[in-house]
Amino acid sequence: VQLVESGGGAVQAGGSLRLSCAASGRTFSRNAMAWFRQAPGKEREFVAGISWSGGFTDYVDSVKGRFTISRGNAKNTVYLQMNSLKPEDTAVYYCAAEDPVVAGQYLYWGQGTQVTVSS
Repeated sequence: VQLVESGGGAVQAGGSLRLSCAASGRTFSRNAMAWFRQAPGKEREFVAGISWSGGFTDYVDSVKGRFTISRGNAKNTVYLQMNSLKPEDTAVYYCAAEDPVVAGQYLYWGQGTQVTVSS
């Protein structure tokens, strides 16, 4: 079972990136999915989440209005569209699959993709 992130990179402030998370080895169509990030010297934080149906999304306040989480049609791919990026968005971004039984517990994690925003 794997979650593989891609799409990270280096951009200037105000720029955009689109992160992708592709699942393999099993289907995650019934799992809520989320993006987390961890900046150097800081704890990992929740960034955005999406329900298994895609009908409900949630965001940390600092990214509301700038980031959009979505799922692919097969529900085994999750995206994070990041606009108006700021230097404080610099972090390693991870996608994760939530336990369908225990809310808030994440069973599978990707390896992470680096996002660097310069001022």
